[in-house]
Amino acid sequence: MADTDGLLDARDFGTSGPAAGGFHVKGAHGQDWGLRNRLSRIFRPNTGRTVMLAFDHGYFVGPMAGLERLDTRIAPLTPAADAIMMTRGALRTSIPATTGAGIVLRASGGPSILRELSDEHIALDMEDALRLNAAAVAIQVFIGGEHESRSVSNLAALVDAGQRHGVAVLGVTAVGKDMVRDARYFRLATRISAEMGAHIVKTYYVEEGFETVTASCPVPIIVAGGKKLPELDALTMAYRSIQEGAAGVDMGRNIFQSENPAGMLAAVRGVVHDGLKPEEAYEIFQEKTAGAAI
Repeated sequence: MADTDGLLDARDFGTSGPAAGGFHVKGAHGQDWGLRNRLSRIFRPNTGRTVMLAFDHGYFVGPMAGLERLDTRIAPLTPAADAIMMTRGALRTSIPATTGAGIVLRASGGPSILRELSDEHIALDMEDALRLNAAAVAIQVFIGGEHESRSVSNLAALVDAGQRHGVAVLGVTAVGKDMVRDARYFRLATRISAEMGAHIVKTYYVEEGFETVTASCPVPIIVAGGKKLPELDALTMAYRSIQEGAAGVDMGRNIFQSENPAGMLAAVRGVVHDGLKPEEAYEIFQEKTAGAAI
């Protein structure tokens, strides 16, 4: 067993230093061509960033508000996203095969919202991900959760399969109701995911120390949108995330539960790819909302 008594808190994160390698996706310069090509379907080569639209919530909560009809409410939004994250069932039934967005498939599942959520298993075979032309597969990692060890083992098994087939793996840091959401926890959770081989990590933004989370993770971090916020607040979170080292956002409720989902998606793109400040992006949202009402 490792001696943990004398561990020192990490201090020198080098937050201003450039990432190693010449590829536009952090930490991927040594990967095979196919995997780098798939990562390029998610992260724009000209910015190294992504706007991912997540609508995989139904795999454990069912048809939540905004996701009642994926074919009519979500499918029209997908052309404006760099990548889309969903289950294979949603992809096959509701998303046109003509989409140009990078496909990120939910690969873990098991319990519903009525049970212990950390009790997940791998729920997608990599061969099916290849049949669906996925750029990446996503799996929850429950650091500090009841089934932490299994979730980390699930991640490792999926990474092994992903490396064999050239498919990227997105590790999603799942936070339980009783867990502390601070930079120290997210440094732990994101670093474990990356050390186990995840090519991308999705986590939450925190106002204090988030730059240390992104700096200490050797692969790109994308920020979860989380609960529905007022549009300007969500754009502010996205802006701060990017300014503090995130490589993009993976938003769901803050887009599909917005008054104008298409307008909100355009505003988020302005923040992530064009460097707009929150107030400038919010003007885009207001203009598109006003135009849609005419």
